[in-house]
Amino acid sequence: MSERVNEAPDNVRLIGGEMLLWSDLSNMAGVTDWRGAALELVGRMIPATGRVLLVGPHPQVLVDDVVGRAGETAVLLRSYPDACALGERHPELAVHCGRLDVFDADEPYELVLALDGLLRTHSAEAPAAAWIESLHALSALVAPGGRLVLGVRNDLGVDRFIEARPADREGGDDQWAPHGFDPSYPSGPGALDGALEAAGLSVERCYAAYPGRQAPRALLAREALAFDLPEAVTFPLSARGGDRMHVADPLRLTRLVFRHRLGEELAPLWLAVATRPPTPESANRSAAGRAPQAEEAGARARRPETEGEGAETRQPAAEGVVALPLGLIEEGAVVHELTRAGVRRLPDGEERPVPAGRVVEEILVEACAREDTRTVRELLSALAAWLEADGGPCVTADGLVHDGERFAAIVQTAAPTVPPEPRVVLCRILWRFAVRLLAAGHHHPWPWPLEADQLTLTLCGMAGRPCDPGDLDLARKFDAELGHPAEQADPPTYRDLLGARDRLADQLTAALARVSRLETKLSYRERELVRARSKLRRTQRKTAAYRRTLGYRLSRRLARPRKVARRVIRLLSG
Repeated sequence: MSERVNEAPDNVRLIGGEMLLWSDLSNMAGVTDWRGAALELVGRMIPATGRVLLVGPHPQVLVDDVVGRAGETAVLLRSYPDACALGERHPELAVHCGRLDVFDADEPYELVLALDGLLRTHSAEAPAAAWIESLHALSALVAPGGRLVLGVRNDLGVDRFIEARPADREGGDDQWAPHGFDPSYPSGPGALDGALEAAGLSVERCYAAYPGRQAPRALLAREALAFDLPEAVTFPLSARGGDRMHVADPLRLTRLVFRHRLGEELAPLWLAVATRPPTPESANRSAAGRAPQAEEAGARARRPETEGEGAETRQPAAEGVVALPLGLIEEGAVVHELTRAGVRRLPDGEERPVPAGRVVEEILVEACAREDTRTVRELLSALAAWLEADGGPCVTADGLVHDGERFAAIVQTAAPTVPPEPRVVLCRILWRFAVRLLAAGHHHPWPWPLEADQLTLTLCGMAGRPCDPGDLDLARKFDAELGHPAEQADPPTYRDLLGARDRLADQLTAALARVSRLETKLSYRERELVRARSKLRRTQRKTAAYRRTLGYRLSRRLARPRKVARRVIRLLSG
């Protein structure tokens, strides 16, 4: 073991409580995979000349981005193999390996990042510290005027109601102490704010991360969640993904969460940004060091708010501190910033309003559930007319909103150089909708079962644009060219499996009832056959007894000469 310790790079320092044979990054299933939205948020808070500390495991992309931006960066990990690997990849990085409660920093840090939370900051070699104790130890590392970015998983998040597997016992070796047993763990946003304030920090902004705790794609501030967010914003955050078993449809449950304004209380995890109040000396020193290079950011942070809309942050932005966004939404490789007037594509896109209206797919699903074919026909006819007028060729039913008069695309995508005919575009939209409708098992007013191709042709006819199998083939080829195949259906949810089990149970009950009827009928037939055989035997015995009588034998002998005479007469006459 000492030989392994001697192999550590020069920039790796063991502080006690290190786990020499354990790696948190060997299996990233339990570590949150922060992507573009988190990178954008963290990038705005990194001080150009200050000190940054990363506590716990983080994705490699995030670590590389912080190291490249910050003036001085340090990392605290409990895993010795992870610390050695990180020290070799970044020789200029100060890597501390051990437990959080024994880490003694020479100087506090202007920015402390603990996006994975506090569960992986203690060692299995010692009793785990309570969450609130770890928070106090972490807050002590924040310099006056500095920031702490802390990720906290929600025990009552919407993903916990969706997942069929227990969230705290997923079978990993690191699940030796589920945090659900810790009474100091925050039970909600209010408890999280109180814990941060008790640790000497003031909450600057708290974000709700969606759609899941494993790979969040959006960060929405509580100020944004307090209002009715347009469906064009919330619908993409509800899409399911991955190969995990679900209890219920994530789309429906997440949509209900947003509609009832419970987006913060039932978020899969929270990302809190808290600051330590500056002292007069630190404020003067920070202002002298950052004023020349942050004049523009400070002016933007001090911009007056629109009357009646409230402050952009809970506290006014200090001199040289960039104001935090209301929300960040990741769509593929593009990150959009949520503003009070709409969304803005980063880094330098123009601000555009969020289209209003309901998602077309939801309107169609509800109409099919009510067997309201009139609504389906009218909506599809209007959609076909819109596509022929100025509609985009790359839209889908789940990427369109309708406000009763006009359609609008949720995401603006570049059109292909040679777009297909509007009839083929409509056929592709309806084919994708038919695949999703049948895969989810939704009710519809057409004969069941019906294949997706047949249902697509039926919907095209209802739209007043009849299509043939050739158009359907072109639609599938165009969908494959865009790189979004619809055949990749999501795994069935647990409730879907229960529904399938109930249907199979009904079919089995009917089959057993038929078997029972057939067995009863067969038993009756067998009894009838036994009685017929018994009657036949009695008849045979009576016949045998009659043949043994004297009268029968005499009649047979007297009848024999007559038979011989008739034969002779036939021969002579013939």
